[in-house]
Formats: sequence, C-alpha cells, structure tokens
Amino acid sequence: MQITRFLARTTAAFAALAFAIVLTSAAGFAAEGFVGKYKTTDTDGKPFTIWLSDDGNAKGDRANEGLAGMWKEEGSAAVITWDSGWVTKITKDGTKYQKTAEKDGKPVGSPADAEKVE
Repeated sequence: MQITRFLARTTAAFAALAFAIVLTSAAGFAAEGFVGKYKTTDTDGKPFTIWLSDDGNAKGDRANEGLAGMWKEEGSAAVITWDSGWVTKITKDGTKYQKTAEKDGKPVGSPADAEKVE
C-alpha cells in the first residue's frame, strides 16, 4: 500500500515538473518570434534601428545614439523599456509590425511602421 502511494505521488510530481517545463519552453518560444532587427522611425520621423536579443536585452541606434534596455513579450507586442525611461512597443498584426513610444506612461508621437529585417 505504501509503495502504491509513493508511486502515485512520484508520478504526480514528475507530471507537474514536465508540465512546468513545457510551459516555460512555450513562453520562451513565443518571445523568440520578436527576436531580431527592426527598422523604423523615432518620434521625430528619423531612422531608428532596434535589436531584440533572445536573452531579453534590447539595443537601439537612433541618430548615432546608442540605446540599451530590456524587452519582454506582452500579448502581441514586444515591450522595450529603455535605460532612458522611454518605452517602445513593437506590435505584430499578421505579418506587419508597428512601433509606438511612451514617455512617463503617455504616448508620444504617432505610430510608425516597423520592418523586421533579420
């Protein structure tokens, strides 16, 4: 009887562990869809390049100004929080991407098209 309970508990524990691994892997895989290089424009309409790495780091080049930050996936968007406090969102709609920007929680500028180039 004790062996049966032990096996049942062990099986349940392994099942829970396997489920957790699958969920973690699926979350990481979903974010990989945003990993890459994007060409867009900043809030002034000037060229802006953004790189999203699979480790959650983000970097940007805007008017020869290097930017650094972190990003994470939220729904259908990659949300980038820059060291400067600005937030950029790259939203995917079908096969198209759009970039928006926020400062202090308020939208700045107009949405701009973004192109995933790598």
